[in-house]
Amino acid sequence: MIKSLIFCLLLLASLPALAQEQPKEIVYYGFDPDIVTNYISGNRRSLGYIRVTVELMIEDKRYLPAIEHHEPLILDTIIGIFSKQPEDKIKSLTGREEIRLAILEQLQQSMKKEAGEMMIQDLLFTKYLYQ
Repeated sequence: MIKSLIFCLLLLASLPALAQEQPKEIVYYGFDPDIVTNYISGNRRSLGYIRVTVELMIEDKRYLPAIEHHEPLILDTIIGIFSKQPEDKIKSLTGREEIRLAILEQLQQSMKKEAGEMMIQDLLFTKYLYQ
C-alpha cells in the first residue's frame, strides 16, 4: 500500500515537468526563387542547366532563425554540388536520389559545424527540371 502511494506521488510530481515540455514541431523551409545552375553536359563543349525547388525539413521550428541566417551557406552548398554533377547523373532517377542524399549529408555537416546542431532532418526536391 505504501509503495503504491509513493509511486502515485512520484508520478504526480513528474506530471508538471512532462506538461511543460513542448513537442518538436517539424517545419519546412523553401528558397525563393528556384535554384538555377549549370552542370557539365555529356559532350563537355556545352553546359546544361538545372532548375530545382528545394524544401528543407527542419527538426524544430525554433531552428528557423538559424536556417535563415545560414541561407547563403546552404544555397552555396546546393549549387556547388549540382554544378559538379555529370549529365547522366542529373538526368537519372537514381542519380537524382544520390545527389539529394549528398546535399543532405553536406548540409547536415555544415549546420553541425556552424550552429552546433544538424537541424536539417531531410531535403526534398519539389521541382526538378533540366535541359
